[in-house]
Amino acid sequence: MRTFRPGGARVVAYAVAVVMLALTAIIAYALPDEIYFTTAETVTLWIIILAVLALLHGVGRSYVRASDEGIDVLNGYRRHHVAWSDIEGFAMNTGAPWPTLVTKDDERVMLFAIQGSDGRYAREAVAYLRGRIS
Repeated sequence: MRTFRPGGARVVAYAVAVVMLALTAIIAYALPDEIYFTTAETVTLWIIILAVLALLHGVGRSYVRASDEGIDVLNGYRRHHVAWSDIEGFAMNTGAPWPTLVTKDDERVMLFAIQGSDGRYAREAVAYLRGRIS
């Protein structure tokens, strides 16, 4: 079994999450006592922060896992399983942000965990997956 995860995108997602939380804490501490937020404003702020953190975590947790049975894909919070016998091929054009798995039924699944911006790692991952097609 071989697992592929995003490289740069994963680092950026979690770094942005840390920076966002740190800035929120710094700003909250630095505000003068005369400035206060209502309960509704505070709840709204935390809902937005948690939504952004959930999106960033979705990027960071993405993976493509190739096993003997097929491919398991986790794009954020959505899972796919495709058997090798159902795979027609993998498309990744020059400049594409990520490859696409194409099934024999012409369904397409983005492989978000393999980021084109990762360069050689992405090319090697796609070559490995193409080599596994029966």
